[in-house]
Formats: sequence, C-alpha cells, structure tokens
Amino acid sequence: MFVPIPNPIPARMKGLNRAEICDINFQEFVKGWSGATRQRPVPDAAIVGDSALDAHGFRELFESQLISRHLDLMARVLRVQNKVFYTIGSSGHEGNAMIARLTRHTDPAFLHYRSGGFMAERFRKIPGMDPIMDSALSFAASAEDPASGGRHKVWGSKPLWVLPQTSTIASHLPKALGTAIAIEHARRIGHMLPVPDDSLVVCSFGDASSNHATAQTAFNAAAWTAYQKLPAPVLYMCEDNGIGISVKTPEGWVARNFRDRADLDYFYADGLDLAVGYGQAQAAVEHCRRTRRPTFLHLRTTRIMGHAGTDFEIEWRSIEELCAVEASDPLLRSAGIALESGLMSKDEILDLYEATRKRCFDAAVDADKRPRITTLEEVMRPLAPYTPDKVRAEAERFDYADARLKVFGDETKLPEKQPAKHLAIQINQALHDLFIKYPETMLFGEDVAQKGGVYTVTKGLYRTFGPRRVFNTLLDETVILGLAQGYANMGMLPLPEIQYLAYFHNACDQIRGEAASLQFFSNGQYRNPMVMRIASLGYQRGFGGHFHNDNSITALRDIPGLVVGCPSRGDDAATMLRTMTAMAKIDGRVCAFLEPIALYMTKDLYEAGDGLWQTEYPAPQYAMPFGEGRVYGAADGGEGDDLVIFTFGNGVPMSLRAARAIEARHGWKIRVVDLRWLLPLNETFIREQASTAKRILIVDEGRRSAGVGEGVITAVVEGGYGARPFRRVVGADTFTPLAGAAFLVIPSEADIVAAADSLAV
Repeated sequence: MFVPIPNPIPARMKGLNRAEICDINFQEFVKGWSGATRQRPVPDAAIVGDSALDAHGFRELFESQLISRHLDLMARVLRVQNKVFYTIGSSGHEGNAMIARLTRHTDPAFLHYRSGGFMAERFRKIPGMDPIMDSALSFAASAEDPASGGRHKVWGSKPLWVLPQTSTIASHLPKALGTAIAIEHARRIGHMLPVPDDSLVVCSFGDASSNHATAQTAFNAAAWTAYQKLPAPVLYMCEDNGIGISVKTPEGWVARNFRDRADLDYFYADGLDLAVGYGQAQAAVEHCRRTRRPTFLHLRTTRIMGHAGTDFEIEWRSIEELCAVEASDPLLRSAGIALESGLMSKDEILDLYEATRKRCFDAAVDADKRPRITTLEEVMRPLAPYTPDKVRAEAERFDYADARLKVFGDETKLPEKQPAKHLAIQINQALHDLFIKYPETMLFGEDVAQKGGVYTVTKGLYRTFGPRRVFNTLLDETVILGLAQGYANMGMLPLPEIQYLAYFHNACDQIRGEAASLQFFSNGQYRNPMVMRIASLGYQRGFGGHFHNDNSITALRDIPGLVVGCPSRGDDAATMLRTMTAMAKIDGRVCAFLEPIALYMTKDLYEAGDGLWQTEYPAPQYAMPFGEGRVYGAADGGEGDDLVIFTFGNGVPMSLRAARAIEARHGWKIRVVDLRWLLPLNETFIREQASTAKRILIVDEGRRSAGVGEGVITAVVEGGYGARPFRRVVGADTFTPLAGAAFLVIPSEADIVAAADSLAV
C-alpha cells in the first residue's frame, strides 16, 4: 500500500533543493517499504486486484515514468553547466503515459509541455526509437534534435504524429479540434488521410490553461459541433495539478466547470495511480474513438519540483505544503504497486532507477557534444521555404480543362471569354478555378455559403461545389483559423475567410503563434498550408466605422514566415491567388490575401462610366510571380522619373488619379508602383524603381507609426537612394470613426497632390 513520505523532512535533507529532495524521497521510500508482498504476477494478469492494467503494461509504464523523471533531474543538474536550456519538467504528471499507451502513434497529438511520460511511452510504438537520446538532443538545443532541429525544446515527433508545440497556454486547442473534424470530413470529400480513418486526436493542457479564452472557445466549438451531431473525435486531456505557476486552482473547479457541460463528454482518471487510473483513462479513450464525440478527460496530477528550474517554491510556499505535495509523487505510488504486487523487488526498482539516471546523463553528455545551430541561415531555413520553379510550375499548371468546362458551362461562358469585370467578380472566378484544380480545397467562414459572403465574393461556390467544401462556421475567428490548421494538418488545402481585417485581431495568435511557426519549430517536418482571405482596409464612405475599415496591416507584417499580398484590381487578384495557393501546396506556406473592400465593386478610375478599373480575367495558365509589383507610367523606358509613387491597395487608383493632377500642375512624368506583395517586401524591386527617381512619394493607407511605408523607406535608404527628396502620405494614428469623419484619418488624393507640391519646392 502507498506510504507517504514523513513530514517534516529529515534534518539531513536541510539545504538541498527540491529536485534533490524528490530524488532522495524516492530512494528512501523504496528502501523503507515494509508492506506485504504478493507472488510475482504473470505478465497478462492484473497488476493488483481488478485493475484494468496488466503486469507487463504496468512495468513498461513505470519505466516510462522513470525516464520522464530522470530527464527532469538531469535538466536541473546540467542547466547550471549551460548544457541544458530548458527546465519546465513533467514531474508529477508522469501518469499521462497511460494515455500514450491507450492511444496509437497515428493518433495526432498536441501536447502540454509536461508530457515526458507520454512521449517516453509513445516511443514504444515504433521499435528502435530512443526517447532518452531524442529528448537529450532537444534539451541541449542540438541541431541534431529530431523534433525541432535545435530551435526549441519541444515534445514532437514526425513518425509518432506528435506535432510540436512551444510553451502552449491553450493556443493549440482550436487546431486540435480542427484536426479531429478534418479526420471525419476527409471521407466526405474523398480525401486520402495521412492517418487511419478511425484516428482520434489527443490534446493535453493544464488546469490553469483550461480557463484561457482560447481554450474556452475550443470547448464551445467542440460542443457546438457535437450538438449538430457532427463527428469530432478529440480527446481533451486536462492535467489538473491544482496550480498555474503560483496561482492555485480552486479545489474542485475543473470538475465543477466541465463535469456537466453538454456535448463535451466528461471522464475522470487518477493520474497518480496507474493501477486505478488506467481503466478510467481507457474508458475515456474508447468512448472518444467509438462515439467520435469530443471527450474531456480530467486527469489528476500533481506538480513537484516547481514550475521550472528558476521557480524556487520554498520562497512562496510553506515547507509543510511542499512536503505534502512531494508525498503525492506518482512515482512513489508506482514503486509501491511494484513492490506490493511482487512484480519487482526493492533492489530491482533501485537498480532500474539508477540505470535510467545513467542513461539520461550519458545521453545528455553525448548531446552536449553534438553540433548546435551556429548561423542565421540555419535558424531560418525551415521558416519560409520557397522553391520558385516548382511554385511557378504549379501556379501555371492547367490540366483540368474538361472539368472546368463542366463547371462554367461551355467555351463561351469561360471567365476569360467575358468582358472586363471588377475585383469581386474576378476573385470569385479565381476561386471557382482553384476549386476545380484542387479537389482538396475547402472554403469556410462566416456567411460564405448560401449567402455568398457579405460582399457576394463567394457567391455560387456553395451551389457549385456543395456544403462539404463550402460551409459556414460559428462566429468565432479563432475557431475558423483553428479549423484551417486542422484541415491543413490532414493534407487538405483550406481557404478560410475572415470577414474583416479588424476581426483577424481576435484570433491573431492562431497565425502568429501556431500556423506560421509550425514549420519552424518542427524543422520543416510539419506544415499547415493555407490561404487566409480577409476583407480589408478603408474608404467605404464612412460606413461601419473602425471594425469595417481597419487599416492595421502591421499585425500581419510582424509575423515571421507569413506571406501577405494585397491586389488592387481583378486580374492581379486572380494571378496572385494562384501563386499563393501554389506556395501553400508546394512549400506549405501560410498566406494572407487582403482584399480591399472599397475596390470590390469599383469599375471606374478617372470618371464615371470609364470602366478603366475593370479587367479581363487572366486565363488559368497565367500566374503572378511571387514578389512582383506592377508599374504604371513607365512603358517607354525612362519616363516617370520625376516622381515615383510607391503604394498598394486603395492607394493605387487614388495615386493614379492624383498623378494626373500632379502632371498637369508640375509637368512631371510620374510612375505609380503597386507593391502588391506586402510581406516580404521585394526590396530589390523597390530599389530598382527608386534608383532613377528624382523624387519619391509613399502612399500608405496604414497608420503613421505602423504601416508598410517604413519598409519601403528602409529599402530605399539602405539601397543608397536616401538622398532623394521623399514624403509619406499615411493614415493617422487613430481608429477609424464613422461617416464622413473617416476621411479625415486616411489618405486622400488631395493629400497626395499636396505632398507632391511640397517636393517641388
């Protein structure tokens, strides 16, 4: 039976750190154990009583627990020698190894950072893999770390289907749900999954994280899905240790909050006792796999040795409380079970304990000798892969002519045979083409299906391709982007729509912290390609105020690895979409396609009825090269040098109109340069356009303190052209007000002309 460690700690332990005390506690417990011992059980017999766990399974789980513990102890010792660079441990959570044993290595897993036991046990699923060496390489930030290539200490493995997470606080829960939904959705569109059809998704997190807004939105979406009887086999595993760093979770809160939540099926398991908890956890796993319903597993754990190596709990917790926590160490209970059952003797346990310690330290010493990342190029290599020839070939690939005729009707109805059209229609036609070209493509968001989007941009897609590929979601941008990642994880090609740019900020971390970082933190092994469409920017005649006229592009431009493009006319939109989709397909890139709302229906450029902002639809074998801008006014070589205007989006037609007035006033020849690609900026192209300019004007509808213009100026100055007179015409550092006041805070044609006048002085 389980005998707790005496309290208070013996005098000879005074002055030791808590890791050393936990280490000694285990050895003292085993040496001092005096309970009755049964006859050694046969491998397939219950380890004790009527436990669902047999002796063989218990022995392996116990070994996995010891591996996890000694990795923690090793990290605490070697961190002071600069041989280990991460000390958030799994001590007290080793019971999560049960979930690894009960699930398959093809069940995608998104794991909490206290998952050492889970990983050690899942490694058993594929013979020949070594959890200790792989973990040691990760702790040491070795370039040979098979999970992240030394970029972060993550629990991850490509062959074991553990998608790497960093220091997750719940941001992984929406994409775990998305992955579960994608597994079920695949068969409905005839998509071949990379995992078995009956897979479930494991997603673990802490009790404190369960309160996070991102977690709550994932739970809500899971229940919303189940309420509609749509399958979503996600096993949400809350590892409840009762504390978040130093903030205690109220006793009973997790059970109270989740036990009776409709359409989120609740199970409890004791993660401190393998013999008891195994059957409880087994019930949850089997329920999730059989019913395909979202399942909440409340796993009891504890946290010993503090939050991390820098957390000196003795400074803020009483010694009595610490001793009580350490007495609940699950390894003590496992040692007691091993002894009570007769499975192992004291010497066998202690020998295994020390042998595991030696393996972990030997691996750490070896890992410390392995190469680390030493160059910036190595750091960035997996962040933003780009293979130009393959992307261009894919973007221009046209091998679906027959299927295209079936969708559009006949040759005379093909979009390239139609008269010039405005931006919204050409985006719509391009989306039809992409759906024909890529059967794995899906488009989803708010109002995109039967309604066809707020601005009718997705009109007809639902009718043509059906509800399995075009569908509405609940009103939650975090879930929309979580779904996109889930579908991408399962090999599909999602086109999520965010209804307005301001709405993206509700869910920014799903792109910044999750989608755009996956290739980086998995060393290019995992990817979640997508093209995120966002109705964006201002100039809607004051309609809707800030949330329908948001001009903040900086939040996107600050995301490493993200591609951001913004077309201003229909033909550019179609060819840019083809390239973005090819980048997603070939290189796994995450792309943001910003659609200027004010230009959706714009037909005229200079005067009513001229139709000059309508364009013909480019045939499907044409695509815009990544990074290529468009230049207006320099067709006959050398002309347009008096003033070069750099701009994008709404600024393009505005600048073209302003250019007419400036030419009439000053007699200048003017070039208007549409950047089109906003992240990364094509600095070479910018410098080429600036090199012959006598004056430079930057028209940026973003805000003065944070827009696109700073990047243009930097490229110009660093290219050696900073001596040219230049001005910026930018938005004010404010939110956009309602009605006519909106035009006071965003650039106008008059502002552009006035800035040019100032350059003439």
